Amino acid sequence: QVQLVESGGGLVQAGGSMRLSCAASGSLRTLNTYAMGWFRQAPGKEREFVATITWIGGVTDYSDSTKGRFSISRDNAKNMVYLQMNSLKPGDTAVYYCAQRSRGAAEFRSWGPGTQVTVSS
Repeated sequence: QVQLVESGGGLVQAGGSMRLSCAASGSLRTLNTYAMGWFRQAPGKEREFVATITWIGGVTDYSDSTKGRFSISRDNAKNMVYLQMNSLKPGDTAVYYCAQRSRGAAEFRSWGPGTQVTVSS
């Protein structure tokens, strides 16, 4: 099972930008990765989908609330995944998690510990 660690969170003003990074402990290609994703959980709310990217091909998908503001990317050689967040809103405040989904799996099963993003108004 891959180990994931997020970084790059912190405090930012509304309208600002922030870039999150996710580092994998091993080769995501060797681990038969189908996709990597970013999810978030705000206080008192359930965890929600933010964005995903397929490891081969780089096909992306976004939630309606982040489409046009957030951009997911990956660096296959470095086993890294990124989330560029622009035009941040207070409603984006949450703990952001990186996750891995293997080929043949119906869901994301490997998760990082998360990184806090706080957007002040």
